[in-house]
Amino acid sequence: MRIGELSKRTSCDIETIRYYEKSGLLAEPGRNSSGYREYATEHLERLQFIRHCRSLQLSLAEIRVLLDLQANPALGCQSVDELLDGHIAQVREQMAALRTLEQQLVKLRKQCQGPHSVEECGILQNLNEAAESHECACHDDGDNTK
Repeated sequence: MRIGELSKRTSCDIETIRYYEKSGLLAEPGRNSSGYREYATEHLERLQFIRHCRSLQLSLAEIRVLLDLQANPALGCQSVDELLDGHIAQVREQMAALRTLEQQLVKLRKQCQGPHSVEECGILQNLNEAAESHECACHDDGDNTK
């Protein structure tokens, strides 16, 4: 199959496929007598594997490690477990950071209740104060005694 068909079958952009080839994640395909790249079932399966890993937010470096491990089926899967455990820890850190961000945005949103002019907007006033190195509502720790 040609790159366009591979792209359609995997919902992967052609430029991304070429990038994966250049980076060594996807083997370079052979060429037919006309000089066109011919992708085999192995390319399709590998690209689907990569796409699935990317949907789980695994980095290209992590995917490369998994592909290397997959190429050595006799090895134990402890390295795979450790890689995934590390990724889970990263996801948990990101989730905690997102929860903190949500709380900050909610605090900031509460600074503007009801219709006002932009000049009187509590949100913009807080953002401006923070830009001037003053404390803002979204980053305080909730202690109003300061």
